[in-house]
Amino acid sequence: MELPVADPGPVRAEGLLLQCSYCDSEAMHKLAQFLLPGLGAVCVDSTTGDLFKKPSVVAVDMRKEMVDYVTQRSETFISDSLIESEANQDQENEMPEDPFEIISIFMDDFSSTKRNIIGHVSGWLMSDSREDKIDDFVQEMEMTRFWPLERREAIAEVLLKNVDLKTKYHCPEKYENEERLADHKAQCNFRPVTCPNEGCRAMVSVRCMQDHDSACPFKIITCEQSCEKRLMRRDMDRHCVTVCPMRPMKCPFGCDSSFPERGLEQHCSESLQSHLFKILRAVHKKGFTDDGLKEHALQLEKYDNDGKLAKSRDVRSLTNVVKNLEAKMKDGGSS
Repeated sequence: MELPVADPGPVRAEGLLLQCSYCDSEAMHKLAQFLLPGLGAVCVDSTTGDLFKKPSVVAVDMRKEMVDYVTQRSETFISDSLIESEANQDQENEMPEDPFEIISIFMDDFSSTKRNIIGHVSGWLMSDSREDKIDDFVQEMEMTRFWPLERREAIAEVLLKNVDLKTKYHCPEKYENEERLADHKAQCNFRPVTCPNEGCRAMVSVRCMQDHDSACPFKIITCEQSCEKRLMRRDMDRHCVTVCPMRPMKCPFGCDSSFPERGLEQHCSESLQSHLFKILRAVHKKGFTDDGLKEHALQLEKYDNDGKLAKSRDVRSLTNVVKNLEAKMKDGGSS
């Protein structure tokens, strides 16, 4: 059973006035994301302890009831708030103005009416087992497309407009005729546009495009570590950790130095004496004084005609080069 999708066309308001139908697409998407976990919680709580019912059995009926209940509450929200405000001056009991918080309250109220005896037990409501069952059922609904996102967004749009008291998330403009309305919609800050970044399919309100662009995973940006590479934002972390030549690294020979990865060659060349001294001290634990090791290092450099010592980038490779050069020295320089 599918729920009807709201008509996005112009809305008649205040007699002959036509109201702009646009709203904040990202806010609508965010609100739509609330609906599926909310339905999952209702279905799990209402069937917990029932051996003959699973959440999927009641999902269709619960979805309709939840949508009807939340929609009805949203339609009377403004008038109910005004009445409550006049009757009760206690500021602590005022209804919040945040649309997401308001809809969450409506959904919690609906959920509480559907809990069975076990569902009302506080220990169950706070248990990890309950959360795991809700998560599993939400994943099941997503896999089977039981309640597709586009249909949830249609409902979320209606709810958002109903409870958005300060018109922060939807356009409040109204016009006398279709022509003036069309002119406005062509320039409306709430009109949806496609993200221009290649690969991104997001539809975003014009007013939110700058915020979206600053976080869009498909945006091509310059490397955060100031190398010359330009890549998608979503690939930045992997690039910076794995292949970026400017990623920070510590000296592989145990120096206190740290430098960009591209500076390893220069560091190894400039610090060859200290690296070589460390290796020789480890190889020749006995038989050499510190001065003797330094003299031995100078002799090794003289035998290193190919510059292999300076080209070594880690302890293992430098140790192998040292042993090969020592073998040459022992043989009197023969190959």
